[in-house]
Amino acid sequence: MAIPPAGTAAFQSAARILSALLEARTGQILSEGRAWRMETALRPVLRTYGFQTIDDLAATLLRKRDPRLDEAVVNALLNNESSFFRDLQVFDMIHRQILPQIQQDKADRTLRIWSAGCSTGQEAYSLAIRLRNEAERWQGWRIEILATDISSSAIEQARAGIFAQMDVQRGLAVNDLIKWFEPHGDDWRVSPQLRRMIDFRRDNLFDPKAPSGAYDLILCRNVLLYFTPERRAEVLRLLARHSHDRSVLLLGAGETVIGHGDDFLPHADFRGGYAPQPFMAKSAAGSMCRVG
Repeated sequence: MAIPPAGTAAFQSAARILSALLEARTGQILSEGRAWRMETALRPVLRTYGFQTIDDLAATLLRKRDPRLDEAVVNALLNNESSFFRDLQVFDMIHRQILPQIQQDKADRTLRIWSAGCSTGQEAYSLAIRLRNEAERWQGWRIEILATDISSSAIEQARAGIFAQMDVQRGLAVNDLIKWFEPHGDDWRVSPQLRRMIDFRRDNLFDPKAPSGAYDLILCRNVLLYFTPERRAEVLRLLARHSHDRSVLLLGAGETVIGHGDDFLPHADFRGGYAPQPFMAKSAAGSMCRVG
């Protein structure tokens, strides 16, 4: 089953159709520079649905509405790249600086974390591992971890907690693998204790249903870079609505809030982190009370 070369008119026409579908469903932009990913990602979809070319696939998408095909294409085009403890220095900062500060500030002994754009769940599981490894420190605390992603296939894998040998070898310490995973055929499955800590939900940052109230720590890493500047500002407004005056936002290494609205400022204490603007904090606190 062939895919026309990226330089041909047929491929460019198909790419425009597929890019429009992805943007309409997720807000993500599929640039021409990512054509190599489109070629590789869509091969399983072509085989499953019996299309000979990417042009045939695009023509079918235009001709008739098939929700299952639409979802298969979107899932294939989304970048679900993730790994355990990705950017280890970020997790070290969370562990050594951010969480101790939250513990000091929170009188209600509730820790709320949102992993927005969680992909297949490694980020959320990495947070859960760090928290479980220091269970005594969090004795008496209520811990809530929400993890959301637009990809239904990614969320299904995250909920199942099943990862290949190659996945657990990327960033996961041997001690943590032995302690928090169990063999599952040729793969590894996250322990029930960790799976119960995380609420995985399929959700759209541009039509969110899952988040409620305010979160102490929000991770939205390597998500904004796929959006237009206008969309980035829209996501940051959403994250600000679910922040309070001491919340911390963490973005990916190549992302920034600068130039995308005035909802967040660089954090004074945590390098690479962001804090909500003071006036946004008051609004968020009021919203949190109304939501309950």
